[in-house]
Amino acid sequence: MVFHMKTTLSISDATMRAVKREAARRGQTMSELVESALRQALGQARPMKKLPPLPIHASGGARVDISDRKALYDAMGR
Repeated sequence: MVFHMKTTLSISDATMRAVKREAARRGQTMSELVESALRQALGQARPMKKLPPLPIHASGGARVDISDRKALYDAMGR
């Protein structure tokens, strides 16, 4: 479970404008940008999210030798 804490910080108007611009440029929220900057300043890496396993499909085996250009083009219908 992840907990988030709200807090109040005093930030100069010029710095806040720069944060807003940079967050917009990166497509992030200001909170995400500030947290990332604080983690970097404190020497902490962002926690890695565990990725779901890749799906496994039974393909029935190779249908064409991809090193054979003619066979590959034939399989692609060219």
